Amino acid sequence: MPRRLQNPFFACWAVLCAAALFPAGAQSNHYKNITNFDGGIFLDTDGVVPGGACLRVKGRVDAPEFFVNLRREDTRSGTLYRRGNDVVTNFPEQLQLRLVIQDCDQTVKRDGVRVYLTDEMIRSLRLSFFWKRGVQMRPARGVAAGKLEISPAATYYQGPDPPPQRFEWLIDFDVPSQGVPLTDSLVLVLRTPDHHIVARTAARL
Repeated sequence: MPRRLQNPFFACWAVLCAAALFPAGAQSNHYKNITNFDGGIFLDTDGVVPGGACLRVKGRVDAPEFFVNLRREDTRSGTLYRRGNDVVTNFPEQLQLRLVIQDCDQTVKRDGVRVYLTDEMIRSLRLSFFWKRGVQMRPARGVAAGKLEISPAATYYQGPDPPPQRFEWLIDFDVPSQGVPLTDSLVLVLRTPDHHIVARTAARL
């Protein structure tokens, strides 16, 4: 009988020793989550023009060669941005933003009639840029807009009463970003002339 008690005794002793030598959470310190940013930063959100149509805002923030092999490493001790073995802390001198505005998949009805975006609606909107750090937002200075382009949106409707031709609005922006840390987010706010917020989104690493 005593011999039979030895195995459970030593098994419990081994468990206690292991707990003392390798406390809970010791292995969790090796946690690492990696996010790659090849291709830049993407943003996507929906909004509604008051009394008008539903719109979708999509965009991509890029810079020549900057985002190639750039990654974020999240660990228990904090976050680092790396390219290869080099630690990267700030954005380059300038970023390029391409913004696309188009109708949402779910269009709005008014008086039983579906409402789609028009050029007049889009041109009436005001776009503001901010750098966000924590809860603090400061205006992004010197953002320059390129030429606004309008192109037909692809449609796959095959029914007997096709909707009217819809369009996409494309515009490029140059965003000065020298000295801006990678932990800041670029916030875009789309408003009506009377300051009603139509859509808000952010490009963040």
